[in-house]
Amino acid sequence: MSTRSVIFKKITTDKSVVFYMGKRDFVDNVNSVEPVDGVLLIDPGALDGRKAFVTLSCTFRYGRDDMDVMGIVRFTPRSRGKLLRKLGDNAYPFFFEFPDNLPCSVGLQPGPHDSGKQCAVEFEIKAFSAESQDAKIRKRSAVKLMLRKVQYAPETDEPAEPVTRSRDFVTADKPLHLEVTLEKDTFYHGEAINVNVSVTNNSNKNIKNIIVSVDQLRQNPWPSRILGMQSPPEQVSKRSTPLLPLLADNKERRGIALDGKLKHEDTTWHPQACE
Repeated sequence: MSTRSVIFKKITTDKSVVFYMGKRDFVDNVNSVEPVDGVLLIDPGALDGRKAFVTLSCTFRYGRDDMDVMGIVRFTPRSRGKLLRKLGDNAYPFFFEFPDNLPCSVGLQPGPHDSGKQCAVEFEIKAFSAESQDAKIRKRSAVKLMLRKVQYAPETDEPAEPVTRSRDFVTADKPLHLEVTLEKDTFYHGEAINVNVSVTNNSNKNIKNIIVSVDQLRQNPWPSRILGMQSPPEQVSKRSTPLLPLLADNKERRGIALDGKLKHEDTTWHPQACE
């Protein structure tokens, strides 16, 4: 069964510029990032002597009013095949490459009573006509489209390396050893994280509970789970438990870092989209 391709089209109010793009999500594969490309169609009559431009910008917003914008502009000829032939002689390809070390699209979830725009890293493609790139842009001569830079780390068959910790007690001659293992290093949205816990209790202490949680590196742990697991003195105890962090269960938690959000779409991004 054939699949129908989606083309995103934006046209300025004055009809001077139209741009076409085949997708809005661009994948960071850790070692490389997909380029942003599309086709720009101009109407020489509507341009009326002006020039047409396309820019890709990355916006870092920290707080309500503080906003730093870094423009990324690079034009490299690249054919878009059928679309270029269909649009004719006034169609031009555009092509951008993300600079190294740019973050992916991300936003910090606001609290229930927060107002204004959220803290975020956002990407935007913009096409416009003007006398020059630095000239004042008329609203009816410009269009823009939000993009996402998303990360996809391919899975491997190798299990994750175990993590071990030891704890000495002042009143015990021998320590307690805790080992945690995962089935793999990479997990996707909506996928349960199976955590295997092994406790070797060589001490004379009775361990009553083991708490397991998923933490974001910046802060704000997702809700933890108490295993109800006990480790009597001088015994080895093992337990496996799944953890499933979901945004649906944390809609009102301020400060959680989420994937970048496009208008009217959920933040959850699935890697199958790039396959």
